[in-house]
Amino acid sequence: MLRTVRWGVNGWRGTGWSVRKPRRRPGGGPTLADVAARAGVSPATASRVLHQSTRRVGQQHRERVLRAARELDYRPDLSAQAMARGTAPVLALLVSSIDDPYFSAIAAGVARSAQRHGAIVTIAVTGRDTGRELTALRTIRGQRPRAVLVAGSRTLGSRHSEALLAELRSLVDAGGRAVFIGRPSGGLPAVRPANLDAARALGTAIAGLGHRRAVVVTGAGRLETVRERTEGLRQGLAASGGRVIAVESDAFDRRGGYRATRRLLANGGLSAADVLCAGNDFMAVGAMTALRDGGLRPGEDIAVTGFNDIETAADVTPRLTTVHFPLAEIGECAARLALDPEACGGEDVLVPGLVRLRDSSPDRRGGAPRER
Repeated sequence: MLRTVRWGVNGWRGTGWSVRKPRRRPGGGPTLADVAARAGVSPATASRVLHQSTRRVGQQHRERVLRAARELDYRPDLSAQAMARGTAPVLALLVSSIDDPYFSAIAAGVARSAQRHGAIVTIAVTGRDTGRELTALRTIRGQRPRAVLVAGSRTLGSRHSEALLAELRSLVDAGGRAVFIGRPSGGLPAVRPANLDAARALGTAIAGLGHRRAVVVTGAGRLETVRERTEGLRQGLAASGGRVIAVESDAFDRRGGYRATRRLLANGGLSAADVLCAGNDFMAVGAMTALRDGGLRPGEDIAVTGFNDIETAADVTPRLTTVHFPLAEIGECAARLALDPEACGGEDVLVPGLVRLRDSSPDRRGGAPRER
């Protein structure tokens, strides 16, 4: 409300009270008040309909508000929606990297599921740094997201781990959801690849092809995923009389695979090995490039394996032996668990892996490996 005045012979005179016209948005778009006026309802009723408040609105009023919004081409404000519902239709995804096909495939699945649930996806890249995860989460919480997905291996001994869990629990206490894509932590739900079991199966499979002395090229040992996959390989090889003779660590990406393999070539660490097992497919690709640069033929002079079965694993030369995980489906399942908790039937979803034997691990007993 405001007091209106007009100019008279004796100067400015008050004329009473009048209603201020609704202000337009900065871009000139219609406001919530415009929609309410066209629909013939109160702004509060229009807000409950358009911002998906938990308070019920009669079907007739609801239809009038939605029709008015379409006619005016009204777009709800996310902050207003968050105020009305307590959360905004935002699903936040924290990933270690976006150039790693592993996380790209998971993100694609998350986006598909989020769209079906009427949510948009916000992505933060954390570089496998728990401190950056914590900073990103605190920033994202200002958007009042409906849910947060934390993808990537947990880092053992990180000084930020407890603070991160505290932030996630606070989000849950405020009505949101938090889900890990990876090993569960702090009692929060998770969708996780069965890394230990799958790596054990891979070790058993390559030992069955006659490869008994493995060098592992992988990420830092403080990553839980690295520990699980390395231990699984040890167990699988040992069951057939094989063993891991060396572990070389570097960044958990293609460049890390290249650097680690070059060091092994320089110090003679590959001389006694008959298979190089990379911690993921991205590292395996870098490792194969390093082998060629060092005068060795991947799949002939030494076998090579990866992990995850990214989309290009079957396209590289030689085709890469790896462990298949349905990465997009893992992302979809995590998003469903966050946005519709009853959809997955559990709070801890374990996803099994499947060994894919290809040309990069020939059968030393004779014959070429069959993909399975």
